Amino acid sequence: MITGEQENKITDYLIAQQLSLDILVEIRDHMISQISDLQFNENISFEEAFLKIKESWNGEFKLVNYLLFYPTTIPLIAKRIIQEKYAGLFRKSLMIGLLAFGINLLLIFIARNQDDYNLFFKLLNGSFLLGSVLVLALNYKIWKYLKADFKYKGKSLYTMYQQNIGSMVVCTFSMAQVVMKNGNYAYQFFRENNHSEVFSTLVTLIFPFILQTALIFAVFNFTEHKKNLMKMREFLKPA
Repeated sequence: MITGEQENKITDYLIAQQLSLDILVEIRDHMISQISDLQFNENISFEEAFLKIKESWNGEFKLVNYLLFYPTTIPLIAKRIIQEKYAGLFRKSLMIGLLAFGINLLLIFIARNQDDYNLFFKLLNGSFLLGSVLVLALNYKIWKYLKADFKYKGKSLYTMYQQNIGSMVVCTFSMAQVVMKNGNYAYQFFRENNHSEVFSTLVTLIFPFILQTALIFAVFNFTEHKKNLMKMREFLKPA
């Protein structure tokens, strides 16, 4: 039977491994179970079992680079978990982005004239902008847990998603710039057969698609951050 004091020792050990708290909680529960099983099966003390388990996990805490999302090194096991989680979020984001891209092309051919398409262009991109603003506004209570440099006891990020929360603000401001533009080049290319501005047409089509995908990913990232905060209430209580 693991005591509260022994659980704290396990927690302190994992905090020292530079794990975000959501990953820490997941690993801690697994480690506690392993230690309990080892104590029972081999009839050894907590300290002996804890030492053996730490040795078995040692390679998982080796620091590695993950420059795509983290400017500093992170434990190998954290990188594996993060890659798996982010891959799922990115696939969902890409599917929604491709759907919006298809709708954008459809609107070009539905529009009666260029002014109509410009309105459709603004409404489509404006819906992404409005959605992200609403997500931030409706979750004002957790703003204090958003800053990437706001760390638990100065040692651990709250969640694996916290590092990228700033991307939501950047994408939101960027989308606001897109909403202020028009889709003239795309409309002229497809409806008026004006092929003199191919590069500008590609920018008009592809940049909003990339930004829409990134913004959806940022919203998913924010949502997962919020869900994980709810799971870790015991860690977030003031000392």
